[in-house]
Amino acid sequence: MSRSAHPAGPRHADVLPEGHYSAPAADLNALDEKVWSRTVTRDADGALTVGGIAVARLAEEFGTPAYFLDESDFRARCRAWADAFGPDADVFYAGKAFLSRAIVRWLKEEGLNLDVCSGGELTTALDAGMPAERIAFHGNNKTVAEIERAVEAGVGRIVLDSFQEIVRVAHIAQRHGVRQRVQIRVTVGVEAHTHEFIATAHEDQKFGIALADGQAAEAVRRALALDGLELIGVHSHIGSQIFDMAGFEVSARRVVQLLAEIRDEHGVELPEIDLGGGLGIAYTSDDDPREPHEIAKALSDIVTRECEAAKLRTPRISVEPGRAIVGPTAFTLYEVGTIKPLEGLRTYVSVDGGMSDNIRTALYDAEYSVALVSRTSDAEPMLVRVVGKHCESGDIVVKDAFLPADLAPGDLIAVPATGAYCRSMASNYNHALRPPVVAVRDGEARVIVRRETEEDLLRLDVG
Repeated sequence: MSRSAHPAGPRHADVLPEGHYSAPAADLNALDEKVWSRTVTRDADGALTVGGIAVARLAEEFGTPAYFLDESDFRARCRAWADAFGPDADVFYAGKAFLSRAIVRWLKEEGLNLDVCSGGELTTALDAGMPAERIAFHGNNKTVAEIERAVEAGVGRIVLDSFQEIVRVAHIAQRHGVRQRVQIRVTVGVEAHTHEFIATAHEDQKFGIALADGQAAEAVRRALALDGLELIGVHSHIGSQIFDMAGFEVSARRVVQLLAEIRDEHGVELPEIDLGGGLGIAYTSDDDPREPHEIAKALSDIVTRECEAAKLRTPRISVEPGRAIVGPTAFTLYEVGTIKPLEGLRTYVSVDGGMSDNIRTALYDAEYSVALVSRTSDAEPMLVRVVGKHCESGDIVVKDAFLPADLAPGDLIAVPATGAYCRSMASNYNHALRPPVVAVRDGEARVIVRRETEEDLLRLDVG
């Protein structure tokens, strides 16, 4: 690997809008524990290691770009969430963050349930042995075939998202001679402090049934009246990458008020309430996520207080962390290619991946950290923008960060906290090959999702 010095690019941070970047760390070789998985460290030679394996060895064996997932960290986070909420609540891992058969097996072994939102996710879950009764099925437009598969399999709950779906699920369940356990997803009018595209509880969006205009109450009436459905509770999800619990407090208050209205109108106290997920993680040193036990206590206190005020029995709480579990457990490893200093602006560092393996920066204006990981450096920090190799000016991986000024082609850099929504949203744009996911644990590494090949691309092209 090349170690030749690269001419230092401009390092003038004041060309950026105030607050748009983080000042360089006193030591660029230091690793912020908040954004890296728990077994990540540097070895005696200064190279990053995960699970006891140096990144140079991982790159040689598995290539770049690649996602490296810290299995020990993933399992520990599963246990932390399960322990925080205890036996009287349910934790459903949100499979949309990242799902594979290995992930399903780990979830099953660590005692978590699974939330899926497509037929493909359901198939993966069942194929990997997740008991159907521990699966929740989400989605704003589930197809008849998907509902059929879910009912036939005996999934533990289907979250109803529209009036049409209430009838559709009831009809299919009756045809199969079962009463399908369901929840109704309500939009509670809470707009979480998040990006517009990932805020999900204000009325002007595609998910759920609105609470404010009485539609949610009507959905409850219809569900209770249908023999094919067993209504077990209501569901609310207010957004993603949330650090402030205030939104959950408002949401819980409004959902509990709906439960009280259901009791008063129908004489029924629904036994469950699902508060969704969306809890944030640290992508940069500026992010300050809460620990699972803090979240569990806050949500339990909120629901208990609101139920006591409404004179309701406290329902069983469910939550759906996805990003909060898998997000911090993985990093993406890249090889540096072209380096372009722009005088008075910044240095553009191009890597061998890009928006095909991490669309979040382009899609959500997401912030990430980055580090030189194949070696350490005593060079001055330079302001960089890490970009991909795709034919798009918006192909940005890390918008603004600091890397050593002697960064050179062939160096390995890594972007932490890419376990969630990177591989699951990866694409073949420009006919790129989607990277592998490699699980690392106790000095051993194994592929759990293999790298795509050119043969894979051509196999689908039947022209």
